[in-house]
Amino acid sequence: MAKKIPLRQCVGCGQMKGKREMVRILRTEDNEICVDVTGKKNGRGAYVCRSGECLRQARKNKGLERSFKMRIPDDVYDSLEREFGHFEAE
Repeated sequence: MAKKIPLRQCVGCGQMKGKREMVRILRTEDNEICVDVTGKKNGRGAYVCRSGECLRQARKNKGLERSFKMRIPDDVYDSLEREFGHFEAE
């Protein structure tokens, strides 16, 4: 039997993709937003495709804010965009 691939929906473009193809953004217990590279940290996670375009779309349509049920300041989005530059370079 083939192993099932866990699918996640991008909060930017809305596409369903394999969990491994996406980047997990995490809200920790102290309401801190960060990129979860391992995908195993504790907290509420939301997934975004590995493209800066999807992150910008998520910012515009407030996809992350809906997932985390909180307002996300612009400086947090800016630091996420900087971290995303590393993923796009890979």
